[in-house]
Amino acid sequence: MPPEPETAAEHFARTGRDAVTYARQVARTAKARYERRRGENAELAKQFGKGRLAGGETAPTPAVVRNAAKRFRVGAGLPVPALPSAADLVPLRPEPAPRRPRVGDDDEDFSQSRIMSRGD
Repeated sequence: MPPEPETAAEHFARTGRDAVTYARQVARTAKARYERRRGENAELAKQFGKGRLAGGETAPTPAVVRNAAKRFRVGAGLPVPALPSAADLVPLRPEPAPRRPRVGDDDEDFSQSRIMSRGD
């Protein structure tokens, strides 16, 4: 004989328990993954340190990296871009637009451009 069908309340309660059980399992998995990654990161920090490589030498300077990239590009037959000069890196300040001279009594001019430039 088949078991008695569960009531709606029993079904609702079982579904809620299943959801809570699943959420706890997901939380445990996420916490374990977090702890594992945290341990891996701590190990990498010990191994390499700040700016240090595995052998103890310091991280390459930008000039070393630039030269390595240039050698790679030349070896691969790629174009090597010229480095910009310091003057090219500093943006020039644009010249301010000349102000229009005031003509006559403009107290009656309520246009937005006149109101906004009134701080002469």
